[in-house]
Amino acid sequence: MTIRVLVADDQAVVRDGVVLLLTSAGDIEVVGQAGDGNEAVRLAVAERPDVALVDLRMPGLDGAQVTAEIRAAGIGTQVLILTTFADDDAVMPALRAGALGYLTKDATGEAVLTAVRDVAAGRTVLDPAVQRRLVQLVVTEPQAPAAAPAPSPAALPPEAEGLTRREVDVVRLLAKGLNNRQVAREMVVSLATVKTHLNHVLAKLALEDRGALIAWAWRFGLVDNTER
Repeated sequence: MTIRVLVADDQAVVRDGVVLLLTSAGDIEVVGQAGDGNEAVRLAVAERPDVALVDLRMPGLDGAQVTAEIRAAGIGTQVLILTTFADDDAVMPALRAGALGYLTKDATGEAVLTAVRDVAAGRTVLDPAVQRRLVQLVVTEPQAPAAAPAPSPAALPPEAEGLTRREVDVVRLLAKGLNNRQVAREMVVSLATVKTHLNHVLAKLALEDRGALIAWAWRFGLVDNTER
């Protein structure tokens, strides 16, 4: 099956290089190229690619806005961000807008091709630098004057409705940067229980690993970066 891809980047030399890389793969077809955000949305709606490979900083609409427009169009296109930036001001808007993947431009060609295939299959892809930023957003926050109460079940997003309260607690703690042992200590349960909860969550959400789960938690608001 051929994966149809739209490439959006305002730098022609970068765009040409990405297109050359993608067309070198036998299972990927580039169906459009855009040099600004508005053109990216227009082409996405017209061509309905499987994946839109989008830069963050472009004229017109930025990458996060392009992502939001494409997702709102309901055309089934998944968005993979490919950009220079891995700071929280860049990462969070794109993930919250619905980007399924986020790579920085120092990724290898093979990593980009693998990410395109994974995102086309509905799998979350995060650059290691982005995973670290998601954790640092919480870990490096100043201590809040008082811990915020955990949201009530009614406050959970629809995407979390299939999770139990204990599974949600595990997700929140993992997304805040705790390892399994620290989560067990925080929840006063055994390490085996935490691992069981984690495996159940990954299965229910059809996610492959902890990195994908952290991105999911941030995207759907299960983590408040003022929480400690």
